[in-house]
Order: sequence, then C-alpha cells, then structure tokens
Amino acid sequence: MRNRYLDLLRSLAIVRVVVYHVTGWATLTLIFPAMSVMFALAGSLLAASLDRSGPTAVLRRLRRLLPSLWVLAAVFVPAMLLTGLPLTPKVLLWLFPVSDPPANGWGALALSVIWYLRDYLWFVLASPLALWLFRRAPLPTLLAPYALLGAIEFGVLPDAPTVLREFGLYFGAWLLGFAHHDGRLRRLGARVLMPAALVLGAAGLAWIRTHPGPRGYDLNDIHLGNALWSAAFILVAIGCAPARAAHVDRAALPGRVVTLLNRRALTIYLWHMPFVVALTPLVDVVGWSHRDPVGLAIRVVLVFALVGLVTVLVGWVEDVAARRGPELLPGGRPRTVAARAAAAPASPAGAGAAGGPDRIGREPVGAGAGSARPAGAAGRLPAPRRPAGSTRPGGPAGNGVEQVATVELSAERP
Repeated sequence: MRNRYLDLLRSLAIVRVVVYHVTGWATLTLIFPAMSVMFALAGSLLAASLDRSGPTAVLRRLRRLLPSLWVLAAVFVPAMLLTGLPLTPKVLLWLFPVSDPPANGWGALALSVIWYLRDYLWFVLASPLALWLFRRAPLPTLLAPYALLGAIEFGVLPDAPTVLREFGLYFGAWLLGFAHHDGRLRRLGARVLMPAALVLGAAGLAWIRTHPGPRGYDLNDIHLGNALWSAAFILVAIGCAPARAAHVDRAALPGRVVTLLNRRALTIYLWHMPFVVALTPLVDVVGWSHRDPVGLAIRVVLVFALVGLVTVLVGWVEDVAARRGPELLPGGRPRTVAARAAAAPASPAGAGAAGGPDRIGREPVGAGAGSARPAGAAGRLPAPRRPAGSTRPGGPAGNGVEQVATVELSAERP
C-alpha cells in the first residue's frame, strides 16, 4: 500500500519551498528543512527502484526527470538568447545539467532552482555504487558526506568544486533515504533515533547560533548547521514515520491535493521561481510591499495561482515521462478496477517493515512527484494468498543554498 504520510511530507516540502521563496522568511528553513527532506525521500525511492530494476533504474529516473526541464528550457533559453545570452556549446547543459547551465542576468535568478536538478542528477548517477557501499559498510558510508562537508567548512578543502560541496551538504540526506528503504531506521527504533536526533539537532543549532550568515539564521547560508539539523529532522520525520496515514484521504479534497502536489512536484518546483521574480516588481508598483503581511499574502496567492495555471498547461509532461496517461489535474477517482490498480503506486517504505519493499508499486518523478509502473507489471493487482483455514478480515478495503530575495528575491540554491 501507498504510505500517504510520506506523500503528505513531500507535499508540505514543496509548498514550503514556494512560500519561502515568496516571503524570504528564514525561520521556515529551521521549521522544515524541505530540500533535505526531498533528497531523503528521493534516495529511498531510488533504492527501491535499484532493487527492482538494477542499474537500469538510473535511466528510468533520468527519463522521468529531464522532459519537464526541457519544456522549461524551450521557453526560457530562447528568451535569454534574445536578451544577451551568448550562444555557446555550454547551452547544451540545459539538456543535461551536470553543471550549472548558462543564464543571463534575469535568467540566472528566475531559473536558479536548476541547482536541485544538477544535484539530483549527480546523486542518481552515484547511487548504484553508493547503495552497494552502504549495504556493506553502512555507518562509514553514511558519515562520509558529513566528513567531506566538515573538511570543506574547516578549510581543509577550501577550493572544493560546487558539486563536491553539495555532496557533503545533501548526500547524507540521500543516504538516510537508503537507510529508510532498507528498514534500518525502523529497526533502530525510537530509543536510538530520538537520542541521535537530539545530539545532531543540538550540534546543528549550536553551529547555527555561533555561525550566523548574511541573512541571520537562514540555514541556506550555514552549510554544516544545515546538514546536522536536517539529519536530525529526517531521523524524526522519516525514521519514525507511521506505516500509514489514512486520515489524509478521509476527506476527498485534501487527499486529492496531496496526490496532485506529488504528481506535479517537479513542475511546481521548476516554474514557481520565474513567477516570484516576475511578480516582485509588479506588486511593488501597486504598493503591495513585501514588508506588509497583506502584500505578502497577495504575493503568495498570485504565485500559487500562476503555478496552478502552468501546471495545468504543461504538468501532463510528467505523466508522459512516467509513461502514464496524461491528466490535467491528477488525483481524481479512477473509474475502473484496472485504472485504480494503475493509479496506486507505493511510496517508499522500509524493507524491514511490513515484509519488505513493494515490488509492484510505481516510482515518483524527479522531485518526488507521481510514479510509473515497472515494465511487465499487470494492470490488475494479484490477490493476496491466505493460509488455509484463515478468514477474510472484516471491514472496508553554486552560489548559496536557498538564495533569498523579496525585492531581494529568493531561490533555493546551495
């Protein structure tokens, strides 16, 4: 079964990212370190994919991730070329951003969220080897990114390239996702996870308190504090995750919103920042100041409205990339048994819980959105076997981590 708690967590993460970029409130990064949570969930899902499909899971994940980026690039790259961006071979990085693709002045801010796809690509490419190492030496492998980040922060590796620094900053969260999928976090239990989270959280807060950045206690300026605090948050929020969260679907509307946000997370993430950038000077002209709560509320509503519009227009690309039937607004109730089976992918779940990883569930796209059924899976789910004599149970079935600005725009970016 799909773990709707993890769907809810991913939905909250993407909403938090958008609200942070509109408001620039540093407190949000402490309350909910969304980017690390998204990387942890992605790591858990990719581990499940690798178990099902082997190294071909890497190609599947790239197939699901890149088309939405190409749609964005098809709109903005020509616009940047017409407004001063030189046409060089580096423009091809918009097809496969293993490094920051080029952008002109306004494009660098409007498209700054591309750093997430760059890191995601590297983490996906590294995952087959990383998962192999993790399962043979889990603790040393898990500690390696944090040691790398410490070496960079303490000046041992002062000139480390951006990608290497971000392996230190976020790959630890990705590996915690591996631990979640393998059931290691669940087997440790709250008696181990909670003290470990307290120690990591206290260390992270101490570092944050003594090393404020240019925006105060915004985690995106305080890399080591960010990594430690995020690890503590993940241990509690994901390590102690409930096996189910039936309350998410008790009301039809909240359940559909959670489904929609998961299926369209990549589209929302890629497109929200251009609207934040475009709206800032416009709303300032009419007097909706970013320092005014009413003005901020109007900005948030406008950004979500525009993101909703573009999601309807191009979000279906995520369905096509995942080899699902395209939908304008996913999350409606399937009409047939086969459709219900095809629409019920499994969220990441620890292998140690409930009999191991689900081998018929679908995987999410990119930033954690919708899923695609693996090749060869039947349209109808097999009925579970019951032991003889048993009865059927009753009941129903590169330039700073999240660059902020308000006029001063923001962008989550390490």
